[in-house]
Amino acid sequence: MKIKLKVHVNSSIERVAKISDGEFEVWIKEKPVGGKANKHLEKTLSRCFGSKCKIISGFSSKIKFVQVQD
Repeated sequence: MKIKLKVHVNSSIERVAKISDGEFEVWIKEKPVGGKANKHLEKTLSRCFGSKCKIISGFSSKIKFVQVQD
């Protein structure tokens, strides 16, 4: 399944909110330095969905597309 995310980095809280089918908004505490935020985002989403998640586009953008494996 492919989902669209709007990511808020360097947040004081961590949460995932569903906007609509296939669209989510995510807040993470990690800063966007050296790809650390992307790695943390993948781990957070994997815990949330219960399966492996991988960013497929938007590596340096707030809007990202992620592949969630079934």
